[in-house]
Amino acid sequence: MELTLDDLATIDLHRGGHSGPDDGHCLLEVVAMFAGEPFSDNPQCVDPVLRSFGMAWNDGMRSDAERAQLKPYIMRLVGTRKSPELSQKRGWMAMDWLVRVHTAAWLALNPGLAHHADTLKALPPITCVAELKAAQTKLDEAKKDAAAAWAAAWAAARAVAWDAAWAAARAAAWAAARAAAWDAAGDAAGAAAWAAAGAAAWAAARAAAGDAAGAAAWDAAWAAAGAAAWAAAWAKLEPTVLALQTSAHELFSRMIDAA
Repeated sequence: MELTLDDLATIDLHRGGHSGPDDGHCLLEVVAMFAGEPFSDNPQCVDPVLRSFGMAWNDGMRSDAERAQLKPYIMRLVGTRKSPELSQKRGWMAMDWLVRVHTAAWLALNPGLAHHADTLKALPPITCVAELKAAQTKLDEAKKDAAAAWAAAWAAARAVAWDAAWAAARAAAWAAARAAAWDAAGDAAGAAAWAAAGAAAWAAARAAAGDAAGAAAWDAAWAAAGAAAWAAAWAKLEPTVLALQTSAHELFSRMIDAA
């Protein structure tokens, strides 16, 4: 089934893979249809790094309404598969964003961790393994302090903060950047950086959510504490999610246009 420009205006995007267009369609499946390829989430016309990013981002969106933000990329992704060198360049762009933008944004939520955010943002762009290794010490330091901040959060709020932080991290394109960066740094250095960046960002988000959730739990009646804690945690994380979503759109556009 080949789609036209008119079809794209009415089609919806859904989470996950599908057996056929009647079962639903994710971003990459729609790209395949638009390109005239067999229905699949692996269209051969799309750069593999962009595919990884797009698939993970599609599934990280919180609703089909939010997923509709990805529709403008359908036409732009066609014909992006060009060379292994360009794929690797795109992967490093995702890695750089994961460290210097995504992780820094979560660290900045906590005054006690904000200096780590500034340090990561001040790093030179990460474009190769050597530069990633140079950033590793800073990532490890941020990870250590963020974990300590999380451990100090309200014990009663830990479960809800964990859930809220994980949901927020996925919604803010963390999984998409991590998936795309694999092709650029799929060695021990890359694995260590993902672990440190992911752990630092997640711990910082949990600490921020834990503070908000803990305060809500303290003030609310115990029976309602769970709902109040979740609402407070999510409210504190939501502005960062939205800011990172905007940043991820800018990143994905730059990755598509890279030459």
